[in-house]
Amino acid sequence: MAQDKNRRQVIKNIGLGAGALGMASISKVFAANASEEKISEKAISGKINHSVCRWCYGDIPLEAFAKACKEMGIQAIDLLKPSEWETVEAHGLVCSMATDDFASIPHGFNNPENHAKLQEAYKGLIQKAADHKIKNVICFSGNREGMDDETGLQNCVTGLTPLLEFAQERNVNLVMELLNSKVNHPDYMCDHTAWGVKLCQELGFDNFKLLYDIYHMQIMEGDVIRTIRENHQYINHYHTGGNPGRHEIDETQELFYPAIMEAIADLDFDGFVAQEFIPTWEDKLAALRKAIQICNV
Repeated sequence: MAQDKNRRQVIKNIGLGAGALGMASISKVFAANASEEKISEKAISGKINHSVCRWCYGDIPLEAFAKACKEMGIQAIDLLKPSEWETVEAHGLVCSMATDDFASIPHGFNNPENHAKLQEAYKGLIQKAADHKIKNVICFSGNREGMDDETGLQNCVTGLTPLLEFAQERNVNLVMELLNSKVNHPDYMCDHTAWGVKLCQELGFDNFKLLYDIYHMQIMEGDVIRTIRENHQYINHYHTGGNPGRHEIDETQELFYPAIMEAIADLDFDGFVAQEFIPTWEDKLAALRKAIQICNV
C-alpha cells in the first residue's frame, strides 16, 4: 500500500509540472518501478553458490531456518557442528563449512603447544565430515602473542601437514579463515591475504585453502576485487558482511557487493559464498533474502 501511495504521489507531481512531462515520461516512471520489482524477485542465476552462516540467525530454530533457506534458493549453511548436519541435510541442504566447539580463533596452529590436541580433535571432525560427504572444515592460525609472523607460519606448516595428509585421503579440505585484527579479533595472525597465500604455498597441499572474508579483508587491506583476482587459486570459500558494523550488505555500507560477486563469478568459482552479516532488520529472514538477491548476479 505504501508503494502504491508513493506511485500516486509521483503521478500527481508529474501532473503539476504544467505539462512539462508527457505520457511518455509517465510510462518511464511505471517502467522503472516494474523493473525494480522484477529485480527484487528474479530467479537464482546459478552463477554464485549461496550459503549462510548459522550463528547470525541463532534465535531461529535450525529446522525452520533450513526450510526458509531452501525456499529462498540457498543451497548450504555454514559453520555447523556435527549434531546439526542431519537437520539441514533433511531439507536438501549441505553443510558448506564444518566446525565444532574445539575450533578456537585465538588458539590455533601457530602455537606448537596446541598441535597434539588440535590434531586429535580435527582428525575426528575430518572423519565425520568425510562420512557426510562434507568438503570443508574450518581452521584458524591463532593469535600472535608476541610471535613473529614467519615463525607462526612455519609452526602452522608443522602442525597442519599431518592433518592435510589425513584429510586428503578422505577428500576433505582444511580452510583457514582470514580475519581482521583491527576491530574484531585483536592479535590474530592470519589477518592479511599475503600471509595466508604464503602459508598455502609453503604447505603445497591442494586441499588447504583460504576462507576470504570480504568484511574482514576490507578492514585490513581493502582492494578487494583485485586481491580476489590475483589470489583466487588459493581461495575456496567467501564470507560477506557490511562494513562498518558487519550488518546488511546493502546501500547502508561502503562495499558494492554486486561488483564483487561478478568478479568472483567471472573466475568460474564453484565454491560457496556465505552471508555472514548480523541482521538489524526486525524481519531477519527478509534481510537475508535481500542479501541473496544482491549477490544473485
